[in-house]
Amino acid sequence: MDERRAVKVSKYVSKHLRHQPERIGLALDPQGWVEIDALIAAAAAHGFAFSRSELDHVVAANDKKRFAVEGSRIRASQGHTVTVDLALPAAEPPEYLYHGTVAAALDAIRAEGLLPMRRHHVHLSPDRDTATRVGARRGRPVVLSVAAGAMHRAGHVFRVSANGVWLADAVPPEFLRLP
Repeated sequence: MDERRAVKVSKYVSKHLRHQPERIGLALDPQGWVEIDALIAAAAAHGFAFSRSELDHVVAANDKKRFAVEGSRIRASQGHTVTVDLALPAAEPPEYLYHGTVAAALDAIRAEGLLPMRRHHVHLSPDRDTATRVGARRGRPVVLSVAAGAMHRAGHVFRVSANGVWLADAVPPEFLRLP
């Protein structure tokens, strides 16, 4: 499978498992799972055919591990705008996590902290390199340090997705180190 095709399939699957399953007639279960055969059939019925082997390649080769497969089912690992409960247990975070953003967002972040915006959670990275890549998707990246250990001790709950992305409901400004 060539790289351009893999990216197209990945973006299509991500869009429909995270944001718009109903657009192609899919119904996710409460934890975000859908039968793989149903996903492939729905995509084909809506003009974007791909094979099981192409999907398997996308799942295996995706460096961000965006998707989880369990038996005959698939779901997005995180980043949903549709209501799902990923049923991830609370986890104790490392002392620091990181968030990649752009300079244009810093004033709002200083005032309000990190908010989930259209998503269900704030996404935090375990290392600066990953946060830099995340921030670079929207321009020149700025990496914020999050005092996750202090947040946890203050009663904030963290969860970690199957692909290592840390999730929090929000990050108040007092737990952020801004440039």
